[in-house]
Amino acid sequence: MEPLWMLAPWALFAIAAGLKFWRITALFRRHLLGAPSQTERFRQSLERIWTTKS
Repeated sequence: MEPLWMLAPWALFAIAAGLKFWRITALFRRHLLGAPSQTERFRQSLERIWTTKS
């Protein structure tokens, strides 16, 4: 059972590194490609709904 405890810090490190990599690549995808974020797309859809109803 002890060798599994030795793997816990490595697993935590791997998860943290993966999340950091995902956040960095998300920034590149958003800024370099010029694509609007999910929040921005949602805001735009709400504005379209609002303008059609008023």
